[in-house]
Amino acid sequence: MSGGCHRAATGNIAIFVGGERKTFEKILPALTVMGRKILHTGELGTASVLKVITNYLASAHLVALGEAWTVAKKSNLDLAKTYKGIAISSGNSFVHETESQVILNGSYNINFTMDLVLKDTSLFDNLAKKLNAPLEISPQIVEIFKDGQKKYGSRAWSSMVVKRMEDLNNINFRANGFPDELVDNEPEEKGYEI
Repeated sequence: MSGGCHRAATGNIAIFVGGERKTFEKILPALTVMGRKILHTGELGTASVLKVITNYLASAHLVALGEAWTVAKKSNLDLAKTYKGIAISSGNSFVHETESQVILNGSYNINFTMDLVLKDTSLFDNLAKKLNAPLEISPQIVEIFKDGQKKYGSRAWSSMVVKRMEDLNNINFRANGFPDELVDNEPEEKGYEI
């Protein structure tokens, strides 16, 4: 499953399924009750690998957002307008649309903790090592989240990893008009499979 706790609460979650196609088709009606976007990923185990990949990408986007917000703040940009500008541009991501809101509010309440992200990023990094696939960014992401966990605690909201940039630069990323927790505002879609 992927999409965040705020979407899981409303049943607007993505579900990855690995296994035999005929078994997938048999359980698809039950899956469409739990989620709206359902993807058959292939053989057994492929859904788990895809989930590890998507979690890694979300973590990398979050770390990059911390640096982007730092440059925006130090450039004296209006952070609310910057949020909108990123959202309508090539720099947009699911992480920006969701987590940037609670970062700009200052609550950081993404309902996902630092220890869980560190587990996810470590799974990705270890998988790459097992596949003998040298990576450049992944090891740095793991270290950044280890530092965030050390500074703010393992049960701190994972989005607090951007606070490292706030602290380092003696700034904050606050802007008016952003919620203190996420609510699923996505339009309801029917479940589908690919």
